[in-house]
Parts: sequence; C-alpha cells; structure tokens
Amino acid sequence: MNDSKYIKLLGIIIGVAVVNIAVFSPGFIGVAIGGNALTTAFGVTLLFASALVLLYGSYALLFKAPVVLPVRQIKSHDDFVEALTRYRRIKALADDMTLALEQLDRMSKRKETLFNVLHQRFDTTELSYQKFASVTLEVEKLFHLNVRSILNRLQVFDESEFDHVVNHKSSRFSGKLLQEKINVYNEFLSFMKSSLGTNEEILLKIDKLLLEISRLDSFEPGDIEKMPCMQEIDSLIKQTKYYKH
Repeated sequence: MNDSKYIKLLGIIIGVAVVNIAVFSPGFIGVAIGGNALTTAFGVTLLFASALVLLYGSYALLFKAPVVLPVRQIKSHDDFVEALTRYRRIKALADDMTLALEQLDRMSKRKETLFNVLHQRFDTTELSYQKFASVTLEVEKLFHLNVRSILNRLQVFDESEFDHVVNHKSSRFSGKLLQEKINVYNEFLSFMKSSLGTNEEILLKIDKLLLEISRLDSFEPGDIEKMPCMQEIDSLIKQTKYYKH
C-alpha cells in the first residue's frame, strides 16, 4: 500500500474520532447512552455508523482491488504513479519502476519550480512568459508520452514466461526458439530503458533551462529561440515526435 492510502486511512480514523468526541463529550454536545430513549438511539446509531465507516474505509483502502485505468485515460501525476507502482513487485522490473517513479516526482517538482521562476520574472501576458510556459508544457507532454509508452509495453509483460525464458526453464523448446524469446524480452527491456533515458535527458534539459533563465537579467522575445537549452529542447521534441509516429 502506498503512502497516500495510509494518509487517507488515517484521515478517516481521525475524522470518525473527532465526530465521536464532539458528540459524546460532556463539554460539547454531551450525548449520553442510557439517558432518554432519543439520545440513546442517536448514540447507538452513531457508534454503529462509525464502525461501518471504519470497516468499509479499511476494506476499500487495504483490500479492495483498485480500478485499473486504461493507459489512454491516464493523465494526472497520481494516475501515472499508481499505474507504475503496480509493477514494482516484479523483480525484473523493480529497479526500472523505481527510477520511473523518481523521474515522475522530479518532473512534477521541476515544472512547479519553473513556473514559479516564470511568475517571478515575467507577467503572464508577456510573450516571453508564454513561450517558456508553452515549451514547458510541451516537454511535460513528451515526458508523459514516454511513460505511457512504457505502460503500454508493461500491459503485455508476462512475469512467469519471462522467468522461464531467462532461467532457461523452457527446455521443451528448441534452442533457436528459446533464443528468439530471449531476444523479444531483451527488446522489451531495451525499449523501456531507452524511454527512461529520454526522460532523464528531458529532466536535464529542464535543469539547464532553469539555470539559463536565472542567469539572464532580461529577455528579448526574439532571443529566446536562440538560447542553447531551448534549441536542445526543441530538437528533442521534434526527434521524439518523429520517432514515435
């Protein structure tokens, strides 16, 4: 279970506790079970409802299978994190999934930092702001495109078959067929590492962009396209879009 689920469960527990303290504490509402019939019925009903909320909340967060979104519907940062986290349990993919999750976190922080810097340096109506903001959003789309490509491949990854192939347990197959299977999985792993490498390159270029923005005292809109980091980012976007299509 990830940290967000722990936080949600803790929130439910605290919320139920606060409501019960407010209702039953003599210093607040002061409902007493065993007094008149109305207050007793209300108090018992509240305790029963509290138990149901805690039981259902615990079940929904700890045991209920999460709804798996189709890859094409994954858009938010949390959706990407949840989708990748499901594959961390696979030993062969654990390191790559950890890196992918770290990259997602860094991308979110870089975007937030970059927009904070832009708000400090420019008015949102300025052409310079719009150009930097536009390329930032375009880079984020490219970053998520790479993650989505990884998730598309992961959907067809068969852990048990992979284990049989890499450990040569499929002895009933010929050596040639086994080698072809190994090549398929090697291609899969190579593609995933290439996508992670591209995303690492994107993060590096965003760092360079932040550094260049912080160094310059003024900007002329026509000079923005000439900035080395902007040219690198533009080239990366064009190359990756061409490759993906």
